[in-house]
Amino acid sequence: MQTIKAFIVDDEFQSRTLLHKLLQQHLPDVQLVGEAGTVCKGLLGIKEKNPDIVFLDIQMNGETGFDLLNQLSDINFDLIFTTAFDNYAIKAFRFNAIDYLLKPIVPEELVEAVKKVKLKTAAAQSASKKLFEQLHHDLLNPQKIHDKITIPTTDGYLIIPINDIVYCQASSNYTEFHLTNKTRILSSYTLKQYDEILTKQSFFRAHRSYLVNMAHIKMYRKGEGGEIVMSNDHQIELSRAHKDEFLYLLNIKN
Repeated sequence: MQTIKAFIVDDEFQSRTLLHKLLQQHLPDVQLVGEAGTVCKGLLGIKEKNPDIVFLDIQMNGETGFDLLNQLSDINFDLIFTTAFDNYAIKAFRFNAIDYLLKPIVPEELVEAVKKVKLKTAAAQSASKKLFEQLHHDLLNPQKIHDKITIPTTDGYLIIPINDIVYCQASSNYTEFHLTNKTRILSSYTLKQYDEILTKQSFFRAHRSYLVNMAHIKMYRKGEGGEIVMSNDHQIELSRAHKDEFLYLLNIKN
């Protein structure tokens, strides 16, 4: 049995550890030769270890997997994307030479993805380039994000409809989601990261600590910056710097 060398690039230690364990349990012919939590370390590790497969997270802390790929002069390994963020367009482009695993990773899907790499053909190599271009486009055009979002928490991952989110609130380096059913979910990602994802889904950065769902705005109270009343009656201060943009979106003359 020929050993396949694998390398993991993911900013979450927990995700890297889980993937390593799944490889050990279900794919004994795959040997993990290295891992990295940043694009810089990933580049160095890939060049040093020369892996056969790279498991690459798409969205990392302030970086993307595409930042890494764009810095490589030659991609001489098979690529399997991993991410906690669901995207309908990405799911529609699964090819034999490359795959896309949504966290939490299902062992059967991991095994199937590696199997595709083993059976890769010249035709699939061409298809993989097409998928890479599509993925890159989707990341730069987040309006294609599916109507559900996968939220990484300290316990695992929760998948919820975006319309169920009333607002998001910053909590240090975490984000607290407030839902229509009055449930609160604490995510291990920052508000800035969700701002980049949700602003194309009718969310607005009302304040440095708040990201509001425009569909759940109940009332706007006038003031220096003003105050937003949400559908759950929670009141959120509107930043003066964002007031004009907010009023414009609501078609309110200042």
